[in-house]
Amino acid sequence: MFWETQQGHMVASVVYSLIGVAIFAIAFLVMERVAPFSLRKELAEDDNVAVGILLGSVVIGLSIIIASAIGA
Repeated sequence: MFWETQQGHMVASVVYSLIGVAIFAIAFLVMERVAPFSLRKELAEDDNVAVGILLGSVVIGLSIIIASAIGA
């Protein structure tokens, strides 16, 4: 079976990585819509550390969820 070979594992890793990046992009867009201010402006122009920590915590939380979904 293809998925049990080393090439199959590599393909699965790439697919899971692409899905994870897509989920991160969607989460950022959702957070940008929900937030009452511009996340991009706060991070790029105003150097708001609190917004950076918030986005970092969201990324870590999503990483844990995606990792557990892949491992299951």
